[in-house]
Amino acid sequence: QVQLVESGGGLVQPGGSLTLSCAASGSIFNYDMSWYRQAPGNQRELVATITSGGNTNYKDSVKGRFTISRDNAKKMVYLQMNSLKPEDTAVYYCYGRYRYQYWGQGTQVTVSS
Repeated sequence: QVQLVESGGGLVQPGGSLTLSCAASGSIFNYDMSWYRQAPGNQRELVATITSGGNTNYKDSVKGRFTISRDNAKKMVYLQMNSLKPEDTAVYYCYGRYRYQYWGQGTQVTVSS
């Protein structure tokens, strides 16, 4: 079993940047890793994915602003978020899938002036 722990959320002004981190308790070498988010009253949505092979995919509204990356040796996944907008406000979750799937507990990101 792999535990995922997110960190790095917080309050940021529109146009600002944040980097979210996801620390895994075990190897993520074979895992496809993703970031999801859920805003109040909305369904959880996929933001970005990085496959075990390093391929990346993004939700259209974050393309060019967000970058997902991974460091298998450190068992870490990151989400660099730039040019943040109020509509990016949500709880962000780390997700990993291989033979099983795992979720982190989430970290709050609030974009507001």
